Amino acid sequence: MSNYSECENKKMKIALVGYGYWGPNVAKNIYRNNNWDFAAVCDKKDSRLKKARELYADSIQYTNDFWDIIQDKTIDAVALAVETSAHYDLAKEVLFAGKHLYVEKPFTSTVIQAEELKQIALERNLMIHVDHIMVYHPAIRKIHEFIQSGDIGEIIWIDCSRLNLGQVKDDVNSMWDLNVHDLAIIDYLTNGAKVRSVKAMGTKMYSHKETITQLMVQYEGFFATMRASWISPIKERKLIIAGTKKMVVYDDVDVVNKLIVYDKGFDTEPGTEYADYVVKARNGDAIIPKLSVEDALYNSLEHFRECIVQKKTSMTDADAAIRVIHILEQADISLEKD
Repeated sequence: MSNYSECENKKMKIALVGYGYWGPNVAKNIYRNNNWDFAAVCDKKDSRLKKARELYADSIQYTNDFWDIIQDKTIDAVALAVETSAHYDLAKEVLFAGKHLYVEKPFTSTVIQAEELKQIALERNLMIHVDHIMVYHPAIRKIHEFIQSGDIGEIIWIDCSRLNLGQVKDDVNSMWDLNVHDLAIIDYLTNGAKVRSVKAMGTKMYSHKETITQLMVQYEGFFATMRASWISPIKERKLIIAGTKKMVVYDDVDVVNKLIVYDKGFDTEPGTEYADYVVKARNGDAIIPKLSVEDALYNSLEHFRECIVQKKTSMTDADAAIRVIHILEQADISLEKD
């Protein structure tokens, strides 16, 4: 059984399960990281394994059988890049086999499943790392720095939009597919802010699940709105944070100015007898912070490795993932009521 102590002084071997839509990206970032020993790729489809072999030749192993990965005692960790509905069953086998787990978002389909996997990992001294990839993006980390320093002030409102045309799914709705990123970002930026209430609306089109959703979450101290759609003529990936001191706009689609900090907001002055305060708008300078050029997926995989070696908790561990899934479950209940 592989555990933290066994991985501390050796180059860890990792296998990838799933080489479909996202798997090739995971494979590329494992392969280019010399700290990992990329052992194998597993996928049910021969055509996908053929594509992988064209890139990695004989440097890794290829198999259609998931149990080849599970039964290989030399493999220390497994990365799952499969459909969400398969996460729970495959992840459980990975953990039972004594291997550390890297899994794509969302972690599982239910909080109950996630809690069970968390307990299995704790009992076996194993790492669970959920790839909430945006947490490892340099822009999001920079925003985290601004918030922690107090430069933004208290958060009042957060607005998120994730719109695009295509990649319609049947196993999850657009909220679980897209807003899961936003929920993970907010959870990271606010150190797991407490949720007070959740409301959601959506429309089903071209899928058994909602293809367009509007999610509203009242956190302790601030409010967040999130839009997700697979049916949009434009691609939009935008985050707006309004604070009491400054405001932040992160636009992932903008290749030039992804992150802008605005010295905009409102100042209050003592008012007349008819009002407690007079509110005046403030329009100051806009600052474009310098961001390092990094690959968020590479950072996520390296963070997973470092957490195993250094025996520390992942920033996107099972607990963080459970907080996100809990909101999504509440949102699904709201959708059903509507």
